[in-house]
Amino acid sequence: MLALTSAAAYGVSDFLGGLASRRVAALRVILVSYPLSAVIVTVLAVVVGGTPSWHAMLFGAASGLALALAMWWFYIALAEGPMSVVSPMTAVLVAGIPVIVGVALGERPSVISFVGVGLAIVAVLLVSREPTDAAPGTDPAIPGMLAPGHVALAPAPRFTRRVAWFTIGSGTFFALAFIFVHQIEAGTGLWPLVASRGVASVIVIAVAVATRQHGLLPRGIVGIAVIIALLDVTANVTMLYAFQGGLLSLVSVLIALYPAVTVLLAVLVLKERVGRLQVAGMGLALAAIAAIAING
Repeated sequence: MLALTSAAAYGVSDFLGGLASRRVAALRVILVSYPLSAVIVTVLAVVVGGTPSWHAMLFGAASGLALALAMWWFYIALAEGPMSVVSPMTAVLVAGIPVIVGVALGERPSVISFVGVGLAIVAVLLVSREPTDAAPGTDPAIPGMLAPGHVALAPAPRFTRRVAWFTIGSGTFFALAFIFVHQIEAGTGLWPLVASRGVASVIVIAVAVATRQHGLLPRGIVGIAVIIALLDVTANVTMLYAFQGGLLSLVSVLIALYPAVTVLLAVLVLKERVGRLQVAGMGLALAAIAAIAING
């Protein structure tokens, strides 16, 4: 399924972004990967063709704006607040809001599909939690969207009102990005994604300059940033086609399962420990996929 391909690409991208961000600031990695993905999407758009409409380009640009702001706020929330609260709360908003909007717009998935949606939301919540039994000083994977970075947390971070607002804002805007992409009609090719990646790149560059987090990347990190850009393109192209061919309420929760891929890679490649709840979450994710795929 296209939605699962998108989720897998997002998950691998996040994993590589986490590795790169252990050496440099996450924003510096995105500063390379976002503009590069915009260039790649533009080339693909020329090859694929299609007739872009103002409606499609507007929603494409809106998705880029929402995604860029969501990433920025997500980093702030992770940096200032407890990851074990920020990450799952964001993930639930990302998975839950599109379901509510889809149903409000008249979508009526089957009963078993609704069960799958519920399982998926719980799975995202569990998988995104920081293991409570991890040893001090360990570095759990940080589930996020489009290459989140490693963040060194201060001792006993607090979930303050400021952190809460950034958390809610990031989760809401991640969800809005999904909703906006779903509004892009078929036949417009990849041009709406050109608008999306272009707007997102401009915002990322502006934030990087304003916060002085720019400069040349180390040679080893450049290669990772290029791979992240390719994965970003894969994730967004498959997401676009998945939304054009499926229900918002179902496709969104399948894509929102991407943290399971990030955590699985952290376990297999980095030999990181995961908590029992994360393992249970990955099991629920498989059950959710089966329910939605069979009855969606």
